[in-house]
Amino acid sequence: MRLGIDFGTTHTVVAYCDRGNYPLVSFPDAQGDAFDWLPSLAAERGGELQFGFAAETLESEAAATPLRSMKRLLRNPQAEPISVGATAFTPPELVARFLLELRAQLRARLQLRRSEPMQAAIAVPANTHSAQRFATLNAFRAAGFDVLAMLNEPSAAGFEYTHRYRNTITTRREHVVVYDLGGGTFDVSLVRMHGKRHEILATAGTSDLGGDDFDAILLDLLCAKIGRRVADLPAALRASLLLRCRQAKERLNPSSRKIVLEAPELRRDEVVLSVPDYFEACQPLVDKTLDTLESVLGSVSDAELAGIYVVGGASSLPCIARALRDRYGRRVHRSPYPFAACAIGLAIAADADSEYQLHDRFSRHLGVFREASAGHDIAFDVILDKETSLPGTFDATRIYRAAHNVGHFRFVECSDVGHDGTPRGDITPYADVLFPFDRKLQHNRADLLGATIERMSEGPLIEERYHVDAHGAVSVRLRDVESGFERAFHLDAKA
Repeated sequence: MRLGIDFGTTHTVVAYCDRGNYPLVSFPDAQGDAFDWLPSLAAERGGELQFGFAAETLESEAAATPLRSMKRLLRNPQAEPISVGATAFTPPELVARFLLELRAQLRARLQLRRSEPMQAAIAVPANTHSAQRFATLNAFRAAGFDVLAMLNEPSAAGFEYTHRYRNTITTRREHVVVYDLGGGTFDVSLVRMHGKRHEILATAGTSDLGGDDFDAILLDLLCAKIGRRVADLPAALRASLLLRCRQAKERLNPSSRKIVLEAPELRRDEVVLSVPDYFEACQPLVDKTLDTLESVLGSVSDAELAGIYVVGGASSLPCIARALRDRYGRRVHRSPYPFAACAIGLAIAADADSEYQLHDRFSRHLGVFREASAGHDIAFDVILDKETSLPGTFDATRIYRAAHNVGHFRFVECSDVGHDGTPRGDITPYADVLFPFDRKLQHNRADLLGATIERMSEGPLIEERYHVDAHGAVSVRLRDVESGFERAFHLDAKA
């Protein structure tokens, strides 16, 4: 069975390939009602983990407080273990357990034989760094999925656009901007669509802007209305109120004028808030998405733009639709299934008969800080830029004579590089890497943290090799060419 799996911040959506069609898999809740998603939740009771609707039931019965936004935890795969009830898991372990439950439910819902493999195209936010890509890929593999491809989320939604709106694309208008606002991230990509060939021309976004942040604004307004501080709320109460805020937000429509929130725990049967006031508070976030959208349009003219495709569950907020319509008019097309567009596009990518081709981009710069000016300065060396093509593999190599006895590599991924060559925007630093250039240090395997840095008259020939795999994950190999001493690692790990 070939699947498209969109592991989302709030919901996980799955589409499957069925002779050129890509229907969604439905999941039943405790009452037997079917939904086109599985809540991305984890909870524990009596030492047993529950996921999805089972975790949601524990919350409704006040038996446990679920852990939400698991996807956001993968931004730092090496973070301290996360407690779910009485049990602690690293972020990748917890996500893998959730995906294992998803796999079991998919087998039951699709009536698959135990021996039938589950092949999937999966997605990550376009602005995701290498560590999160690698952790996501490993979590799916650990859960038993055969990963066929890993796409950027707006790239996947672009497939769904072509599948649904191909008549809007002409030889003159073949550019589409995908505006993807999910529960935890925002991405926008400029795609050139020529038949079934998609080329990503530009991508931008942020990993800390999504539906969760619009929920938090509503909670802030609720607490301000009754004279409480969000920071003073107990964790369980705060989680419960955030859930009510999300549900109230999702019920809003263009004619809504007020928001009614129940808050008996705060000694208020209900709190009434003004929708215009809420939208005004949200406007800075909306403006941030529009500014990001403008940044990818570049040199594309109105005559070349087929449309702006709006996807992602959080994009249904009326103030977002209004802002897009006011600025771009009739060019705005909202997916009829905004929460499912990515999953459907992934299923198209997984379909061996669909013949769609994607030429994506790395989407971030990878570089390393090095000593310059005989150790008196530090320079940033870009190894891979955000124009590096995906899928496929790519290698970059640096060869040089070492000038010091110990190499100090400080790897960084960033969303932009300034004119002065320094990293800017969304910056992800990795753990420092120390590599012995001095042969004595190589032989003794000395503790390099305590080594005195000294210049060498003629150091060994050093090779740095950087490899980007088809999924956008980066691995590094440092090698003394003459002695053969080397060290290899992925940029997901503390080196």
